[in-house]
Amino acid sequence: MRIAYACPACSATVMLDGIEARTVLECTACSAEVAIPDDAIGMETPATAAASSSRLNRCLVCPSTELFVRKDFPQQLGVAIVVVGLLASCVAWAWHELIVTFAILFATAAIDVVIYLFMPDCLSCYRCGARYRGDGLRAQRGEFNLETHEKYRQQRARSRQIAGR
Repeated sequence: MRIAYACPACSATVMLDGIEARTVLECTACSAEVAIPDDAIGMETPATAAASSSRLNRCLVCPSTELFVRKDFPQQLGVAIVVVGLLASCVAWAWHELIVTFAILFATAAIDVVIYLFMPDCLSCYRCGARYRGDGLRAQRGEFNLETHEKYRQQRARSRQIAGR
């Protein structure tokens, strides 16, 4: 399993492989270490084993146990695809090419569906945003929950507000 997270000490993005065998996560920029709790990664029982032999019980970077499954896709690329499709269809619309306009819009939607189908999943932490990549993640956690996300978003906002006083 792989992890990508923001270092709590220096905020640098850290990417590490083979986290199951590690006892600490070490930042490559500042050498700060985050200890991995003993109960964070557990072994799967044969009845619940999916594609992987280990199960992530909680986030390794923060104390959160709330994780969700998402597609491992850069959001900026997705927005860029939509914007290019929109601009191209607007140009075709300005040239009074109705069929071309709709063909561009449908092609953009088809590209989006194909990318969605072939993108692998990753597990994300609501609290710190750490992303875990590897096999069998969908079987470990549920889908995105807006209520849980909002809880952590408001927690961050209150922390910033208190720190600013």
